[in-house]
Amino acid sequence: MANPVPPRDRTDQPWRSEGAPPPSPPKPPRRRIPGGWGSLVLTAVVVFLIADLVLSLLNRGNEPTISYTEFSKQVAANNISKIYSKGDAIQGQLKKEQPTPSGSGSGSHHYTKFRTQRPSFAGDNLWANLEKHNVTVTAEPVVKERSFLVNLLLSLAPMAVLVFVWIFIARRLRQGGMGGGLGGGMLGRKQPPKPVELQPGIRRTTFADVAGIDEVAGELNDVVDFLKNPDAYRAMGAKMPRGVLLSGPPGTGKTLLARAVAGEAGVPFFSASASEFIEMIVGVGASRVRELFAEARKVAPSIIFIDEIDTIGRARGGGASMGGHDEREQTLNQILTEMDGFSGSEGVIVIAATNRADVLDPALTRPGRFDRVVTVSPPDRGGREAILKIHTREIPLAADVDLTQVARTTPGMTGAELANLTNEAALIAVKRQQKTVTQSDLSQALEKVQLGAERPLVMPDEERHRTAYHESGHALLGMLQPGADPVRKITIVPRGRALGVTLSTPEVDRYAYTEEYLRGRIIGALGGMAAEHVVYGVVTTGAENDLEQVTNIARGMVARWGMSDRIGRLSALPSDAQQAYGLAAAPHTLDSIDQEMRRIVDECYEEACAKLREHRGQLDALATALMESETLDEAEAYRVAGITRLTKDQ
Repeated sequence: MANPVPPRDRTDQPWRSEGAPPPSPPKPPRRRIPGGWGSLVLTAVVVFLIADLVLSLLNRGNEPTISYTEFSKQVAANNISKIYSKGDAIQGQLKKEQPTPSGSGSGSHHYTKFRTQRPSFAGDNLWANLEKHNVTVTAEPVVKERSFLVNLLLSLAPMAVLVFVWIFIARRLRQGGMGGGLGGGMLGRKQPPKPVELQPGIRRTTFADVAGIDEVAGELNDVVDFLKNPDAYRAMGAKMPRGVLLSGPPGTGKTLLARAVAGEAGVPFFSASASEFIEMIVGVGASRVRELFAEARKVAPSIIFIDEIDTIGRARGGGASMGGHDEREQTLNQILTEMDGFSGSEGVIVIAATNRADVLDPALTRPGRFDRVVTVSPPDRGGREAILKIHTREIPLAADVDLTQVARTTPGMTGAELANLTNEAALIAVKRQQKTVTQSDLSQALEKVQLGAERPLVMPDEERHRTAYHESGHALLGMLQPGADPVRKITIVPRGRALGVTLSTPEVDRYAYTEEYLRGRIIGALGGMAAEHVVYGVVTTGAENDLEQVTNIARGMVARWGMSDRIGRLSALPSDAQQAYGLAAAPHTLDSIDQEMRRIVDECYEEACAKLREHRGQLDALATALMESETLDEAEAYRVAGITRLTKDQ
């Protein structure tokens, strides 16, 4: 199975890489501390002043300042143990704890140490009183205070912590370690993009994973060989195409082919969708294109794959344009410029994919840019069988599974549709609690994919009868019409939007259609309406889808494929794209086309009614069998109708 491309980590990087070596991490820009060193110094000064003020307040302690009168009372009461005096300032300690006087400014309710101030006019013979009460006069302060140096160190401590945190943040910013938090959010800076790396050991997609389009893989082998052996080509003077355009319907494997080329050559693979380059801001897409090509050149040889390139590669108009149209053209111009910038020795090849190659700008498909156009068509029968084998490699299959038969009954299906078919069969097997996928599971999955899921709709008997005749008309005319596609299944079980379905698929793949075959297709599509008309004499709305098919076939026969003598061998309606710009033919020609379409459809309808009247018994038999069984397979349908079908094994 194809390996998923690793997810990208950058929303502004629209491409994904596979097989590219991890790029060296970009040198991160020098991160500056927010606000600069000036703000750091200012903050440090403010912190120091606040810390010094707080420490000064704390240095004063809880010692109350008492009045000198209170001090004298404590001396007289012999409650003073010692004092220290410096000038008229006195510090002291009591022998017994005393209640704190009111107005002392202390929050404590009791005190033992105190401060006071002796008035200069006091004449109380203080020394004699102190000696009388045995008070010790010390030479050291009673209330210890921190020195200036200690206060300074304590004041600097918060500032030191602040500086440490600041330096730590600055180092983390330089190392890019805080990209998710500080780098991406708090500081408002963008984290540098991370390199996209492949997980080691993952198997690359190669041509062994691609089947059913061998002729396309053969053309791309030139690219693989050039990437593997560039010197041999340079020695011969040969230059590889600078661009390869893969064109084809959706689901045919264009992206898988591009990845297989890179995996087969063993070179890095850069993939992006063209729409991912477009932004509302003009110039962003061109910038992304430059960055993508620069990344591819760094790891050359490499491959750049641009999917759905018609998004930006449509033909440019000459009129004035604004907004997104300008952005699209600038992006396209940048792609053209980058492809022109290749010297031929850089080893970078651009592969693009589109299902609308007809609308691309001529400058994009000229030689020197996408000078090799490879058409990727739906696979043939052998290719479908090979694709089914690849998609069932990891699905356990029962012994009765015949992938050749499944491939025979799936003409026109692409690789993506076949992958979906096998997956649906596996889902059905799981619901049935089986260990393996059987042929019945694949058949039911095919019916679900082609016809739609069954609807639990209860129809009245009259409605069921009419639906049975409607589907029987389709089936019987398909059996009777020479060269028509064989009928594979008839059912009146409602599926999708239809009340009943008749499935007809060709025995072999068809690439060209004759007028007889197309008329048979119209007759078969009108069989339901003709049966209702023959049996009931009325026409219902059940033929809506049939009429759409009839109209498209008739329009192609008359206006595009030259199957009308009146219109002649002209392509009056070449393509749907040209009709978008106005009428592709003159009004008189369009009227003639309409008349010829009506003539062909009317003739086919008359023939359908005539054949059903002629084979009314077979029509009734098919309708009766459908009413009883609701669903008839191929063998049962032909048996009931009494018609022998010749098989073709080609």
